[in-house]
Amino acid sequence: MKAMKNDPDMLDEYDFTKGKRGKYVERFKEGCNVVVIEPDICKYFPNHDAVNSVLRSLIPELKRTQQQKTD
Repeated sequence: MKAMKNDPDMLDEYDFTKGKRGKYVERFKEGCNVVVIEPDICKYFPNHDAVNSVLRSLIPELKRTQQQKTD
């Protein structure tokens, strides 16, 4: 594995000839939140939709708990 001359971290086998510059720039501008979930939890949530669904179901309870603390 030989590093490319202009960047020592880039190896020759990295091929970006079919890459599109700025492909995700608009999505990134909207905001990006990355959360790393532990492996033992991941087996119960196969994708981001499953995680979001469960978190949304918890929001009413969180709101209720927060309201009780302020009362």
